[in-house]
Amino acid sequence: MKILFSPFSPFVRKCLITGLSLGLNERITLLPCSAHPINRDQDIIVSNPLGKVPTFFTDEGQVLYDSRVICEYLNDLAHGSLIPATGLARWETLTLQSLADGMLDAAVLARYEDAARPEAFRWAEWKAAQLDKVETSLAALNDDPQKLADRVDIGTIAVGCALWYLDLRFADLGWRERHPYVASWYAGYSQRPEMAATWSLD
Repeated sequence: MKILFSPFSPFVRKCLITGLSLGLNERITLLPCSAHPINRDQDIIVSNPLGKVPTFFTDEGQVLYDSRVICEYLNDLAHGSLIPATGLARWETLTLQSLADGMLDAAVLARYEDAARPEAFRWAEWKAAQLDKVETSLAALNDDPQKLADRVDIGTIAVGCALWYLDLRFADLGWRERHPYVASWYAGYSQRPEMAATWSLD
């Protein structure tokens, strides 16, 4: 199996943490790429017309994207329990993953506003609105501790990746002070071996 890899993509990270959690990472080869929202990598587009990472190649040659599909594939391949098969737990887990992915979508757009858009065309209100989606999502998690407590599944993995990305790209956001329960949860959860792992192409 292979995955188009960017070390700073939280969605790639979510797939690799899922693979590590399921004991599959030794079977996954990292492929370098240059994903960018403006200067689109034609080598990615050949396999994924969206030109985005993660793009994943199964041993049978099937191409999978996005991270939700890839993580579900890995969980199915390993007969794992990161995504409950049925019932209330399944929908709670998938909804938590969607919340975290939405936080990441908003944070990535806010990041692009500074990193990809020419300064003369930057829209401060747009960036603030994207980061407000992150803020309201963190508030919802902080106000309902049961969403995170005593769980290891695709939902909490996705939340962990979202918080990792906030620390990486928005270190001055100060989210911990406003959301102490989430901060306390993440302080422990981020120390799990699969969450603390790092990857490179070296």
